[in-house]
Amino acid sequence: MTRMLRPDPARARLISGSRYRALSLKALSFGVIGLINTAVDYGVFLLARAALNRSPAALSAIASFAGLCHCGSSAALALIAPNLVSWSVAVSGSYVMNSAITFAAESQGRLRWRAYCSFVLAGVAGLFANTMTLVFAAQILLLPVWLSKALAIVASFVVNFLLSHFIVFRVGRRVEDQAKSGL
Repeated sequence: MTRMLRPDPARARLISGSRYRALSLKALSFGVIGLINTAVDYGVFLLARAALNRSPAALSAIASFAGLCHCGSSAALALIAPNLVSWSVAVSGSYVMNSAITFAAESQGRLRWRAYCSFVLAGVAGLFANTMTLVFAAQILLLPVWLSKALAIVASFVVNFLLSHFIVFRVGRRVEDQAKSGL
């Protein structure tokens, strides 16, 4: 006769607590890397915006584009253009650092084009949240641009962490990649 083992509630709490701590440490690491990339994003945004505002040709091109596409005001597009530049720089740095540190176990510390493309595609949702928050805060709420950009960064942090954890660097992805590569 086999004896039925009862689940041990203490062990279940320990395992649950361990998973929670691991997720918390990942979120903390993601946040620290995010702070570094926030500085990069913010700095590149300010530099690109200043360069754009000093270029009559660029401002004219943005105004012409806004008139042709009927896709928004030239003021909104003058925010979106430097935001795209700063996001592109920051997302690349974020992928490298998160692959090497936050999700090192899942990525084995390797940079892969496929994972980078997934990271960038997942980051597009963060970019969307970032850009919509920026434009909404600056154009609708009439907040200063520096505060609007800070709010946009917070919105994109939440979206980017969730997508990175559950989609880009999920544990199953490592197992699938190993199976495909024959490891």
